[in-house]
Amino acid sequence: MKNRIFGLENEYGLIFSPHGKVYLPMEKILGYIFEGLIPNSWPSNAFLTNGARFYQDTGCHPEYATPECDQVFDLVVHDKAGERILESCLPIAEKRLEDEGLSGNIYIYKNNTDSMGNTYGCHENYLMRRDLDFWKVTEQLIPFFVSRQIYTGSGKVLKSSGRSHYFISQRAQHIHEKTSSSTTSSRSIINTRDEPHADAEKYRRLHIIVGDSNMSEYATYLKVGTTALVLSMIEQGLNLSGLELEDPVKAMREISRDPSLRKKVRLEGGRELTAIEIQRVYLEKAKAYVTSGDVDDMNRDVVERWEYVLEELEEDPSRLDREIDWIAKRALINNYMDKKGCGLDDPRVAMLDLQYHDIRQDRGLYYLLCRQGLIERIASEKDVQRALAHPPQTTRAKIRGDFIRFAKAKNRSYTVDWTYLKLNGYWEETILCMDPFSSVNQRVEELIATAAQKK
Repeated sequence: MKNRIFGLENEYGLIFSPHGKVYLPMEKILGYIFEGLIPNSWPSNAFLTNGARFYQDTGCHPEYATPECDQVFDLVVHDKAGERILESCLPIAEKRLEDEGLSGNIYIYKNNTDSMGNTYGCHENYLMRRDLDFWKVTEQLIPFFVSRQIYTGSGKVLKSSGRSHYFISQRAQHIHEKTSSSTTSSRSIINTRDEPHADAEKYRRLHIIVGDSNMSEYATYLKVGTTALVLSMIEQGLNLSGLELEDPVKAMREISRDPSLRKKVRLEGGRELTAIEIQRVYLEKAKAYVTSGDVDDMNRDVVERWEYVLEELEEDPSRLDREIDWIAKRALINNYMDKKGCGLDDPRVAMLDLQYHDIRQDRGLYYLLCRQGLIERIASEKDVQRALAHPPQTTRAKIRGDFIRFAKAKNRSYTVDWTYLKLNGYWEETILCMDPFSSVNQRVEELIATAAQKK
């Protein structure tokens, strides 16, 4: 597919810290957060004017699913807009607590694990061709997903054999299968749940649940950009086999546990390679692909950044403390331990580890680094602010956003999903939107035009 639709779903960690002895259940806190976004109601599933979906996930996590994007830049912007939307709900939610005679702080974290060892995910979705052999595609992709954590991991201090270690990835320790239809009981590298939200005869969905949530826009850009590019190469018939791992789950955990990036993992047949070496095989084929193929500037930019990151990782990973989450956070932790004379087991280090992911810009350590000019960004804050209310203009998300804006302006009750729009009540009408690449729907345009004429 020359053009592709992709999106991200981020499940956020939620903590309430009361200023007294009264503790409220998380369901109540989450209700206040929803009220901050959609006053006077508490829906479990709400689509927004920017085309995104905001809802409650299993385990009482607020979850934000980006609108459909066909450009990696747009996806980075809308993923970051999800943080801003949730952040904007916090003051309103805390005010609701005060109105009820309670007080406390609500914390929202864009991470993947809690203090009890539970995990919640960042899910990637890529529209792909239905006519391909899905299982052959997954076999070629699994070594890529296992090894790409070296630039997509968010880092985590975890105990192993009674001692604390710094791991590259938060999700790696929670993956148990190569492929599975489950997202909880038997988490896999590639999830086989097939919900394309499009013409099922032409497309299926590639659903990836192995990745970490990223604060870094640079890491998000690479995570999605490289994956979309590798998938396109496979769809074009390039053979990316020969890197199959003897035990992908074991290899993922071994790579995660070695921030030096020297660990070699065993391939089928006995050969051993490091994660960087595996990534370089994919990169070299991608370089040839973008040179000879009909690809856009975005893919060329992805390849350039990909090569730069692998070269720096091979030379000295610490040089990437502006771009890669696990490296930026490790630098913070190391500086703190040097200053305080403590080790990874110190509870203050665990708190610092968590605070890196706080989405409040005046509190999160990632945003402290941003304010100090120590983080490489992909988008401007102006881009992110626009994405709070405006969907991508080249996908189905534009239709959805325009429809929701229209219905709100006319004070009409409506029902929305990924593939349909519906005005409720008198003259009830359902508008199907099965093509995620289409940003135009004649019926929605007629509704909006008619409303404009009646002003």
